[in-house]
Amino acid sequence: MKALITGASSGIGREFAHLLAARGYELVLCARREDRLHALARELPTVCHVIAADLSDATECHLMYQAVRGDDLEVVINNAGFGLFGEFASTDLTAELRMIDTNIRAVHILTKLALQDFVQRGRGYILNVSSAAGFLPGPLMAAYYATKNYVLRLTEAVREELRREGSPVRVCALCPGPVNTEFNKVAGVRFALGGLSAGRVARQALDGLFAGKGIIVPGGAMKAMAVGRHFAPDWLLARITWHFQHRKGGV
Repeated sequence: MKALITGASSGIGREFAHLLAARGYELVLCARREDRLHALARELPTVCHVIAADLSDATECHLMYQAVRGDDLEVVINNAGFGLFGEFASTDLTAELRMIDTNIRAVHILTKLALQDFVQRGRGYILNVSSAAGFLPGPLMAAYYATKNYVLRLTEAVREELRREGSPVRVCALCPGPVNTEFNKVAGVRFALGGLSAGRVARQALDGLFAGKGIIVPGGAMKAMAVGRHFAPDWLLARITWHFQHRKGGV
């Protein structure tokens, strides 16, 4: 049995690799930084295949999946993604479009292709890494929050379609809050709240995925936020989110 992990070179993706290797999975490690993937592969007690790809390119998404698909592919983890901080009027459009291509289009393509194979086969697991940001409007990170909302809603809708068909295929969204990874450096922010460890988040995500959960929100504070948002109008959530975002500042 084989598992594909995108964004495997660091952070939560790297922890997914260690945990799935311990479960006996053969791994396909995908990210842009090939040197890091090879270094990770040498650490793992399993067969690893390294694919260096820029998933913001749709063609590379298709080619990567065609290279790994097969009856032994059982788990697909769409973890690749990044954020961008700043007022929408001033953030770089080219960087935002690349983020949209990575956070949305790549997830859409790989979810679609894997789901078609898994449904035909009658088994398989897809974990899409969204964010607690996907529950909220996100001033000062408007495009990033919107991309994560897309991932969350797509996953929820596909899950309901599978439920109605009685399919054994499982699709799940991971919605963490701050995690201690390279994310904030890439996005140009400092988290206003303390982050969870990447290992803890990855472990909860895999446990939930294999248990058949639909949405996984690690950490008590983020669970409370996910519930509490139902009791506030969107305009108020946007104002509250702005204040938290503003405290991040730039780095």
